[in-house]
Amino acid sequence: MSMMQIGSHISSAKGYEAMGKQALKLGASTFAFFTRNPRGGSAKAVNEADVQRFLELWKEKGYGKIVAHAPYTLNACSDKAQVRRFAREAFAEDLARMEYTPGNYYNFHPGSHVGQGEETGVRLIAELLNECLREDMTTTVLLETMAGKGSEIGRSFEELREILDCVRLSDKIGVCLDTCHVWDAGYDIVNDLESVLREFDRVVGLNRLKAVHINDSINTLGSHKDRHARIGEGQIGTEAFVRIINHPALRELPFILETPNDDAGWTKEIAMLREKYQEF
Repeated sequence: MSMMQIGSHISSAKGYEAMGKQALKLGASTFAFFTRNPRGGSAKAVNEADVQRFLELWKEKGYGKIVAHAPYTLNACSDKAQVRRFAREAFAEDLARMEYTPGNYYNFHPGSHVGQGEETGVRLIAELLNECLREDMTTTVLLETMAGKGSEIGRSFEELREILDCVRLSDKIGVCLDTCHVWDAGYDIVNDLESVLREFDRVVGLNRLKAVHINDSINTLGSHKDRHARIGEGQIGTEAFVRIINHPALRELPFILETPNDDAGWTKEIAMLREKYQEF
């Protein structure tokens, strides 16, 4: 019998053990957390005893992967050298910190080329990855699918494939599919989920898909705006999410809620989605 891996973003302010306990209060079996302030800045020092208590808690519960998230200000393909410098430094530091919780995921937004063009954007992102990925790391880095707002890279499966093709340590990188983002990018996961996943498999490979950000969208298909909504309160709708969480290619992956909610709202969404999850 499979167990649904579902959770939300948890504040990392009080440390790893506190994150694990908060996730349990929400009824979650996974969670996401920002490695530092989502708007940038320095990261809090890691307390090894705190990490060990979390690892023991997670092992006791039999839970699997957690999904760290890079700060939103990390833009590997900025047109400003100092922004790219912060991206390299934060990325390398975060990957080193991830080894305190080995074997998990580090998700990041590929970045915005800010008028330099897709080709330059892809090259700069690949350069950062080739500089920071290491043979001995246990973390898998995830490129997030994007909505295509402004000059975002990652608005299409083809753009993600272009980055992947340039990365030397190919086994260290995968993809996180964001349901709001792919819908806003023009992929019809409501009426033709099968075709979208076939296209992803053809271009990227389903073996690369490691996690799902599960969010409804305020916007219509192909709007390229990236406005998240609570599950069932947007254009994607509850019925589509039932199909998504139960799809054979997706159901074993960690599902992370990034809906505009508080703890009570996430608890309700987690319980609702668990109820819709068909255990086999």
